[in-house]
Amino acid sequence: MSIDAGQDNGTLRVTIREAAARLGVTEAAIRKRIQRGSLDKERGSDGRVYVYLDLSQDMSHSESQVHGNPLVEELVEELRDRVAFLERMLERRGIESERYQQIVAGLTQTNNQLATQLRELEPPPAEAAPPKGTAEALTVASEEGPARAEPRLNAEEPQEPAQEERRSWWRRMFGS
Repeated sequence: MSIDAGQDNGTLRVTIREAAARLGVTEAAIRKRIQRGSLDKERGSDGRVYVYLDLSQDMSHSESQVHGNPLVEELVEELRDRVAFLERMLERRGIESERYQQIVAGLTQTNNQLATQLRELEPPPAEAAPPKGTAEALTVASEEGPARAEPRLNAEEPQEPAQEERRSWWRRMFGS
């Protein structure tokens, strides 16, 4: 509890603890200032030590921090405007970031659904057995004679592509 004495002349009578809080320093710093004589003190009737503070030093009251200089006040106002602008920009960027994250999550989900549908549409991979009709084509070629010694397939049976060619392009590309 503070006792306001001498407030007419711009001084305030407070306890050491209150003085520390008002000046924004520790109690030890206030005691040291009392020792050095930079702060006036008085022992009260209750046994407490009271300190006289100049109201211009009081950090807890905004009226004690009057700048008086119009240039300083103008700069402070400009800085406040800039801070408000930057806070609005930061808020806007946060909203945009959330929106982008939602878009990416939606695209990822859609991509996973499409990949699942694509896997369902592809035929299962064939066994590593030789393609159908290969043995029959070789026997036909050998029966025709030396003039046509190259192997060929029967017209009824289409030749199957090699194992690498049977895989879809996106599985070859992405290694699935």
